[in-house]
Order: sequence, then structure tokens, then C-alpha cells
Amino acid sequence: MNTMTYKGYAASIEYSDNDECFIGHIAGINDRVGFHGESVTELREAFHEAVEDYNETCAAVGKEPQKPYSGKLMLRIHPELHATIATAAQVSGQSINQWISKALAQASHR
Repeated sequence: MNTMTYKGYAASIEYSDNDECFIGHIAGINDRVGFHGESVTELREAFHEAVEDYNETCAAVGKEPQKPYSGKLMLRIHPELHATIATAAQVSGQSINQWISKALAQASHR
């Protein structure tokens, strides 16, 4: 699956052989927002329009639009791993958050 991003929103994208077009949905929110296009350019424009329409519709009905991710991540790990990470972060002169963010970015190839 491929993705594209716009204003902090990501879209999951698939190709429909039956419809002969690309089909996308805004990912990471509970509301279902879809769009489509026959080319990458058309798909990107439709995605941008879908994000704008979503935010405008939410404003019109007095609803706060969902944001895909807050940037906060809670996880539980074994105490030994926590200690190893804390030590690695300290040795590298970083906070645990900085160290983990860098490790996750490298793991996700960003």
C-alpha cells in the first residue's frame, strides 16, 4: 500500500483494476473520507480537496476534525529494555524521547 500526505493527514492508496483508477482514503481517523483519481496528479488534487472538504464540513456542523496522530505514544516495555534504552540515550547525550524518535525514524526509513 502506498501513501501520500497533506496538512498532517496521510492517505492510504490502492489501484482498482475494475474501476481503472486510484482509490484513496484518509488514514488514521475514524471518519471515512474517500477520493479517487485516474492519474497521480488527479489523485493528489482529489486528496487535497478531500482534506479541505473534511475540515470545512466539520466546521460547518460544529465538530472538531479528527487529527491523525498527536505525536504522543505510550508503550510498555520490559524494565531491562527500558534501562538499556536509558543508558544508550544518556551515552549519546539525548533524552529517551529523542533517542527513541531517532531509532524509530531510522527503522521506518525516514
